[in-house]
Amino acid sequence: MSLRFAASARSTIGVEWELQIIDPATLRPVPCAPEILAEFAHAHPAHGRIHAEMLRNTLELVSRPRRTVAGCAEDMGIALDMLAPFVEAHEAVLVGSGTHPFVSPASQGVSESERYGALVDRTRYWGRQMLIFGTHVHVGVEDRAKVLPIGEHLLAHLPHLQSLAAASPFWDGEDTGYADNRAWIFRQLPHAGLPEWPGDWAGLEALTESMLRAGAIKSFNELRWDVRPSPGFGTIEARICDASSNLLEVRAIAALTQCLVESASQRLDEGLPLARLPRWFLAENKWRSARYGLDATIVTSPDGEQAPLRQSLSALATELEPVAQRLGCADDLALVQGILTSGAGYERQRWAHDDSGLEGVVEQLIGEMRAGRPLP
Repeated sequence: MSLRFAASARSTIGVEWELQIIDPATLRPVPCAPEILAEFAHAHPAHGRIHAEMLRNTLELVSRPRRTVAGCAEDMGIALDMLAPFVEAHEAVLVGSGTHPFVSPASQGVSESERYGALVDRTRYWGRQMLIFGTHVHVGVEDRAKVLPIGEHLLAHLPHLQSLAAASPFWDGEDTGYADNRAWIFRQLPHAGLPEWPGDWAGLEALTESMLRAGAIKSFNELRWDVRPSPGFGTIEARICDASSNLLEVRAIAALTQCLVESASQRLDEGLPLARLPRWFLAENKWRSARYGLDATIVTSPDGEQAPLRQSLSALATELEPVAQRLGCADDLALVQGILTSGAGYERQRWAHDDSGLEGVVEQLIGEMRAGRPLP
């Protein structure tokens, strides 16, 4: 089969941000997304950038394709402001996090969609556990021959993105001991997690055709990989990141992703090698960064060399500064260093729990969304 890769300007960027609808009195999710979406669409029929998701307690904000991270952040900020009166009318607020810290996952209502209904029917218990929320970043690639090599480069840096965004330490009222528990819930779905892709686009087309023929998938979008090509948009998509609690962290994650893709594209143009690790090491790194977050020690070479992730991420952000200058996201990339100093989402959630319990975690998330930045 042929997978048409849409035309896309190099290193343009788009962001998808999944948010929970929360009752600030009970601190529990509210299943009113369909009502909010209907009311919003009636008032703003041409907007089209706020979508339903799998659960009725979720709204997804989607930026336009932009040249800069600042443009995406502007889109998100406008969407939040436009949504606010509709959410408030339901006596609710919006919150960002990889999971909800204490409600039962299976008690959450699924959206009335044939697609999601079929998924839950197929996956049963695990399909009813998908109380998870992510930040997805698309970056434009101008030549489909570059897509899979750039994807491998992103996979080699998966723990940097994953740990920076990790914000799901609690699950169903318990501290899991993981920084990113969302990653392990999501991988229970078919074809989720690390990709199994061949070396070139023709191989990807053959793989997709064989999976369709075997009934493993019904469309390419059912390949729920942590990093995947998005043929319809002409992008490479990073899907490993938990949903951020505030717009500042969305900017940091988006900038790091955009700079990694542009840096890889430039190296391909210059005939230079890209970072690439064996699948065993990729899986090990994903587990370590999910478990330990920024305190993980990760594998950095095919020979098994290791480095502390916190220092590796700081060095990576410094290395990418010239790329960020060219892309116009230097201020956004600089936020990475600030998060390393002030604490990632999973760390701040644990600090809030130590002070005020699980309810305090949700109150912290509400405060950070309102402030637009991490709070101490």
